[in-house]
Amino acid sequence: MSGNTLWHGRFEGGPAAELMAYTESLSFDLRLWPDDIEGSRAHVKGLRKVGILTDAECESVLRALDQVAQEMGSGSFQFVASDEDIHTAVERRVTELAGPAGAKLHTGRSRNDQSATDVRLWLKRELGTVADRVVALQRVLLDRAESAGEVYLPGYTHLQRAQPVLLAHHLLAHAWALGRDVERILDALERIDVSPLGAGALAGSSLPLDPDFTANELGFAARFRNSLDAVGSRDHIAEALFVLTLIGINLSRLGEEFVLWTTDEFGFAKLDDGYATGSSMLPQKKNPDIAELGRGKAGRLIGDLTGFLATMKGLPLSYNRDYQEDKEPL
Repeated sequence: MSGNTLWHGRFEGGPAAELMAYTESLSFDLRLWPDDIEGSRAHVKGLRKVGILTDAECESVLRALDQVAQEMGSGSFQFVASDEDIHTAVERRVTELAGPAGAKLHTGRSRNDQSATDVRLWLKRELGTVADRVVALQRVLLDRAESAGEVYLPGYTHLQRAQPVLLAHHLLAHAWALGRDVERILDALERIDVSPLGAGALAGSSLPLDPDFTANELGFAARFRNSLDAVGSRDHIAEALFVLTLIGINLSRLGEEFVLWTTDEFGFAKLDDGYATGSSMLPQKKNPDIAELGRGKAGRLIGDLTGFLATMKGLPLSYNRDYQEDKEPL
């Protein structure tokens, strides 16, 4: 094995290959590279602010981080066997580029607060993207409602015909449900928008770090108030998974109705050829596979949420490696 881990200090021998293969997270936390670099930039500037890095050292490390970002973005970054996660990979390459100054990048920082910061930055961006897409679907439902005019269809309770309702009214019922999903995203983002950077491994640092400065640099609304909680809690991820699961459930309900409406028995809608599949044996069939998969994938979201809640339920403060299991479902 080439290179060192970030935790090799007290060890005389290297880790077993089986250990590295079992504990690596690079295969899924690779997507955090923009956030890891952004967090590292803020941390380096914070080290300069309190005099731990000189201006020259800071500029050298920032240039190295810019080059790593260019390499990551272009796909030319060369990973090595000792890159167990994205944090190790970035810091290893920065040290190659910036030398002794690059080796100071990890000063006062743990992978515990580093990883927690990366995920919060990622969540802020990605949940915003999800919210935009949910709003786009609401607009489609509104457009279809407006174009439906005075068209009526049966309204159901217990899947039995109850009262006539406007098609527009029915479509907008789904739009209102999706609107609450967007509200839940925005509400969750308030709790996500807190910087853990500076909490260290669990109890901060004896160095004169300034968590308020780095939080401001990263665009967080606030910074942590308790270092144990900052690195030892993942309820914001459980909340994000819950919000996403509810979106999946609402999409599943919409898909279920489209499956029903396009059957001969209901006959309220017809499948477009571009969004239907056929049968290898029964040529008369058109199948609503997209709606069915939208319905089916909600089960995966429910499983991810439930599994992660089970992971969290018995963990003592503060950080535990179990928390690595947060990223794959997320």
